[in-house]
Amino acid sequence: MSEIQRPGALYQQVAAAIRDAILAGEFPPGAPLPSEAQLIERYKVSRPTVRNAVAALRAEGLIDVQHGKGSFVRATAQPVLTVERRITRTSAGHFATHDGAEWEQAQEPSVHRTQTTAATGRMLGLGEGEEMFGCDRTLTDPATGTRALHRVLIPLATAEGTPLAQAPDTEPAAAYELLAEAGHTLTWTETVQARMPLPDERAALQIPDATPILHTTRITHGTDNQPLLLEELRVSADRAQVAYRITADKTPARRARG
Repeated sequence: MSEIQRPGALYQQVAAAIRDAILAGEFPPGAPLPSEAQLIERYKVSRPTVRNAVAALRAEGLIDVQHGKGSFVRATAQPVLTVERRITRTSAGHFATHDGAEWEQAQEPSVHRTQTTAATGRMLGLGEGEEMFGCDRTLTDPATGTRALHRVLIPLATAEGTPLAQAPDTEPAAAYELLAEAGHTLTWTETVQARMPLPDERAALQIPDATPILHTTRITHGTDNQPLLLEELRVSADRAQVAYRITADKTPARRARG
């Protein structure tokens, strides 16, 4: 193959050429890339240029580098776990969450006092720096090996007068029941965003380089839509997908004009 002639830095040209070859199927998912020496000969460039090109493709998540073995095209397999985000309530008033996974705790829950940030305060209808209880759990699904990080944030005003003040590590479904017993009519809102993990998240979730996570945020609302709890679930996007059951709401009745 002749020397590549494209605009941009030389390593970016090489990265683009390798990317084109991968997308064209020359190097299918799971296949090894040519060695450094072969890439140098193929594109007529220096070793540092090839290494920078490979590093750029690795940062994109297009390839994995296995030390001592070489570079491999990353497989695009379907996530092995579907996390269902559903809440049910029995006639006896007991709540249950349905995640589609048999989560086990990898370690004991970590309970701590914390404060709202600008972001969590906004979601909870509080100012920044308000006192809260926090409970962090590291979970695993034994069937697939998928790991997840679960966090519950409970404002002191929510916990006051309930058993949550003494037991902020109460499981979410049991916490819902306690809040209902305290007189709240509960509803929930939830959002999902994809983002790159922080270093501690990447280590705890045991995920490869350049892999995003799914960050699910659930807010429990009480009477008059008052935010009561904030839950966060973080899981590797290449290991899990999130599913919801959607039902049709009734169309609000139109008011008659006077």
